[in-house]
Amino acid sequence: MESELAISRLSALAHPTRLALFRRLVQQGPAGEAAGGIAAALGVPGPTLSFHLAALARAGLVAARREGRSLHYAADYGAVEALVGYLYENCCAAAGCCPPEAAPIPAGKGTTRRNP
Repeated sequence: MESELAISRLSALAHPTRLALFRRLVQQGPAGEAAGGIAAALGVPGPTLSFHLAALARAGLVAARREGRSLHYAADYGAVEALVGYLYENCCAAAGCCPPEAAPIPAGKGTTRRNP
């Protein structure tokens, strides 16, 4: 991952509403949730929600799909995994302070496992 993409993704998450929104979508799983349900659960007006969803989508952290007349949004678990992997990429490389079980190992799209 390029540092510009990591910065874009971290910047998108650096807002209380967007972070709450993203955490909700992660909890909902791959099926995601309709925009109306997200707005109701977070107490965010529709236009404000749309603004924040667009920021997360531009950063590649969420994807939208149309189901009938509504839009469903879901977290992109692969993007999250790539971001966390980028952050851990050189974990304690100089100091050797991290035990092997602390570093995440990608285990496929949407999952991360720890070293045994």
